[in-house]
Amino acid sequence: MIKNGRIIKSLSGFFYVETEGTVYQTRARGNFRKKGMKPVVGDFVSFSHEENSEGYILELHERKNGLVRPAIANIDQAVIIMSTINPDFSLNLLDRFLVFLEHKGIQAIIYISKMDLLGNEAERKRYEKFREDYQKIGYEIFFDTSALMKNLRDKVTVFMGQTGAGKTTLLNKIAPEMKLETGEISDKLGRGRHTTRHVELFELAGGLIADTPGFSSLDYEVDNIPDLNEAFPEIAKVSQGCKFRECTHTHEPECAVKQALENHEILESRYTNYLQLLSEINKTRESYAKKRKKQI
Repeated sequence: MIKNGRIIKSLSGFFYVETEGTVYQTRARGNFRKKGMKPVVGDFVSFSHEENSEGYILELHERKNGLVRPAIANIDQAVIIMSTINPDFSLNLLDRFLVFLEHKGIQAIIYISKMDLLGNEAERKRYEKFREDYQKIGYEIFFDTSALMKNLRDKVTVFMGQTGAGKTTLLNKIAPEMKLETGEISDKLGRGRHTTRHVELFELAGGLIADTPGFSSLDYEVDNIPDLNEAFPEIAKVSQGCKFRECTHTHEPECAVKQALENHEILESRYTNYLQLLSEINKTRESYAKKRKKQI
């Protein structure tokens, strides 16, 4: 019998496929390896199942997006967890996460942890202003779990964030059935140890959630200027008014983005982070060009 379903867990070569409330244990056919394909959690698949026998995945349906670490597909949204302190809040790292998710076509939600550790009202107002600024760009920002939970219904959500920001603690609070181990924070390195052993989707608040490894740096996979431009929604929108189609918003005349920056329509911090990522892309290109020249 052939059925359609979604892979909700991958462990030790087995793929657990859920359909109509029932979970089936399956393996992948060898022809997937020959084609350079591999089923991952979140994939929609067609699989065979006979009573009292192991099922086999026959076909992978088209993916709308996917992550490599961990291997998971068809994600609706991602919660980026950033802490106020220990580790300190970083707009640069946050914008790198946002660029990565925009490029992947995954809606970003921002959750700020450790708000209770802020020393005074002035510091709290700083984060209120930050929330106001980023909501204007189009990002939802939450300071408490009750409001966050309401946004998980009918979505496949992954959680990511800087190591030590409290991601595992948050997940253990809202989804204790995941039984995640909290890595200790290293004072020397300022980061923790993630202990995820496998990838799995869990039911929570009417949706499905997955954990992702913690990390303090991010390969955001944007390696060209047009993609970088599109990964900053407010810059992409304003750039339609630039004189030159492939304007880099640095030295070109009649640049609508630089004008919007002067008019305080674009955050200076966002523009600064855009320039830093642009510089990294250009350095990578220069390094590649030099390498090719030496080879020739």
